[in-house]
Amino acid sequence: MNLLQKIIVQIINPAIVILVTLALVVFIWGIVQMIYGANNEEKRTQGKRHLIWGLVGLFIMLTVKGLLAIIQNFWSSV
Repeated sequence: MNLLQKIIVQIINPAIVILVTLALVVFIWGIVQMIYGANNEEKRTQGKRHLIWGLVGLFIMLTVKGLLAIIQNFWSSV
């Protein structure tokens, strides 16, 4: 296993898992805020903001994971 693969497997992949989990928690927290604050406009707005940022975080982290897989496959075939 070369240096790039070791870095990806031992450092970057666990960091991505932690960040995806954090983004999922933010997304779920936004859902909870919207449900419990259904009669409060400020709580709904705050919940929507958490939903959006949770989705953005999930999208970014999963995109990075995909790009790393492509890079790793490219370097392993060279």
